[in-house]
Amino acid sequence: MTGLQARFDTVIHRRKTRSVRVGDLWIGSDHPVVVQSMINEDTLDVEGASAGIRRLHEAGCEIVRLTVPSLAHAKAVAEIRRRVANSGAAVPLVADVHHNGMKIALEVANHVDKVRINPGLFVFDKPDPNRTEFSTAESEAIADRITETFEPLVNLLKKQDKALRIGVNHGSLAERMLFNYGDTPLGMVESALEFIRICDRLDFHNIVISMKASRAPVMLAAYRLMAHRMDEAGFHYPLHLGVTEAGDGDYGRIKSTAGIATLLADGLGDTIRVSLTEAPEKEIPVCYGILQALGLRKTMVEYVACPSCGRTLFNLEEVLHKVRAATDHLTGLDIAVMGCIVNGPGEMADADYGYVGKTPGIISLYRGRDEIGRVPEAEGVDALIALIKSDGRWVEPEV
Repeated sequence: MTGLQARFDTVIHRRKTRSVRVGDLWIGSDHPVVVQSMINEDTLDVEGASAGIRRLHEAGCEIVRLTVPSLAHAKAVAEIRRRVANSGAAVPLVADVHHNGMKIALEVANHVDKVRINPGLFVFDKPDPNRTEFSTAESEAIADRITETFEPLVNLLKKQDKALRIGVNHGSLAERMLFNYGDTPLGMVESALEFIRICDRLDFHNIVISMKASRAPVMLAAYRLMAHRMDEAGFHYPLHLGVTEAGDGDYGRIKSTAGIATLLADGLGDTIRVSLTEAPEKEIPVCYGILQALGLRKTMVEYVACPSCGRTLFNLEEVLHKVRAATDHLTGLDIAVMGCIVNGPGEMADADYGYVGKTPGIISLYRGRDEIGRVPEAEGVDALIALIKSDGRWVEPEV
């Protein structure tokens, strides 16, 4: 298939990447897009952090990250991992390491499946407000310090067969990158490439890359440029997508979806996090919703319902709520609820089951394109459930 054909195909064609193992999961184009999040408990609170990881695991989170700002936090992760494993929540753990974090990273790498470092902060110098330029000698000296500091972590992760995320944040680029490239997506990309090249020289390739920003247009440009530059250089590493600091409520979800879904539709992205200023568990349904809407994963019922209009023969909102309440524990089904025969059979043709207003007070039930029968509106939802049961596709909800 040509690039043009792929662009206009109804199936998303993902960018080809390496496969990177994180615990028992794999990230990359040959595997489903992975959903992850981050606990908001202090890692020194071993009991609270362990409980937060379990809650995320129960919500469907597949990889959990925790912050590790000190050596004490790093050592606490060992007990957290033990408790989580003993509870049966077998979820890969990622340590988030930031300011001058070499010693922290070397300690915590022993207790997690992946380490995330921020190139702008891993070797951190306080910005000089009086600086007007970086000389070549100064830039080379900083690059040497980065290599010297970063190499031990890369070698340890390689020895332990663990993964690394090189996670660039738009808001924390190093001063040298800001001077050389400005506050731009290019600066983000060059920041990541500096660390990628060190890994490549050391023959370490268990790498995932992220280019997060709080503004979707910046994030989109950075990821697209990052993918282009990596593929150009033969660095086919998976991408972790996210809009950082997206906020809360409807707008936080819309903002995250605008960034993440746009890239996924372009074939970019192998693992995602929706970053909300809410309980972390609330991020997980948004992630799965994005993936299902794009046809990348199917983990819930897909409801097809027309917008209400004057032709609607029943209270569409009320009936959809009833159908959803009765069936949303199922997985892998498409169920259409259509208000009249105009929008019925044609627009719900791809659905497994249909609930269509035929005439006032009468509902037509469909299996695919075939009308199965007509029932009084009051019996419609029960009849739909009976049809699903007769096809052997019903499971009882967990109590």
